[in-house]
Amino acid sequence: MKMKFLAILATTTVLAGGVQAAEVIFAHGSNPGNPRYIAAEKWAEEYQACTGGADTVNVAASATMGNDVEMLTSATAGIIQITANSQGAMSQIVPEIGLLGLPFLFDDLPSAWKVLDGDVGKMLDERAQTAGLKILGFWDNGIRNITHVSKAVPNPADIKGMKIRTPPDQMTVDIFEALGAAPAPLAWSELPSALQAGVFDGQENPLTNIYSAKLHTITPFVSMSGHKYETTPIVAGLGWWQSADETTKKCAVEATKKAGELQRKLSQEGDETLRPKMEAEGATFTEVDKKAYQEATASVYDKYAETYPELVKALKEAVGH
Repeated sequence: MKMKFLAILATTTVLAGGVQAAEVIFAHGSNPGNPRYIAAEKWAEEYQACTGGADTVNVAASATMGNDVEMLTSATAGIIQITANSQGAMSQIVPEIGLLGLPFLFDDLPSAWKVLDGDVGKMLDERAQTAGLKILGFWDNGIRNITHVSKAVPNPADIKGMKIRTPPDQMTVDIFEALGAAPAPLAWSELPSALQAGVFDGQENPLTNIYSAKLHTITPFVSMSGHKYETTPIVAGLGWWQSADETTKKCAVEATKKAGELQRKLSQEGDETLRPKMEAEGATFTEVDKKAYQEATASVYDKYAETYPELVKALKEAVGH
């Protein structure tokens, strides 16, 4: 019912003086406190200011418009206009975006941002448009670490047989299968309850996501694997984008960039500052043998190099690997 109500709101809103303003639904799956949630509010503020109030924005947070896959479908269908989405869900539509998650590809966040803000980002947008979507820009979803209910996993051998939740992303599944774990995809909104029910031994996410969802209170053993990077593509339905006037397009892109600067800053700060907060709340942190993890996941590069040899090579060269 809530989704239908929000969809109805996407039609028009009457402003003072009888002028009708279109309402833009900006949907995402994050909860209050998450950098994505904060940036979405910033996006609405920037966009409305840029349009001079000609359009209004309804930020539909916390997966009220469905999970990431459902939001992408809704954007394509014109039910919503824009979504701050996920690399995993987008990789089902644009497989090349999944290559950003090759194991240990990026050493830090700025390295990933540089690649996304260049030719690679433009190429991914071109691919998305053939599938009915327009990428307005790339926010951040961090470098990911592993949490477990009962133990640290400093070496690949420690992860064998681990039931681990992954996003709906084949790259992540491949990484953990290479490590000998038992990965299974699950929507982000369903993760806390699944962990509490014992469906999984653990999960993997950047510290900002782990902390904002309080996953460290359920899986308090945090192993700093840094095994892969993920982006947060800001995606518009191509139908809405193509029908929008130039002012609307300009404002949408500018709002994405300005809010993205804030989101990236918060994401990076989270990686740098959240560890002591989480430790104070009972989490135990462990460093891992990254060389051993890299060697154990080298086969993932071989698999994707067979299908995307030029792009895998270009990504490795772009980051100096």
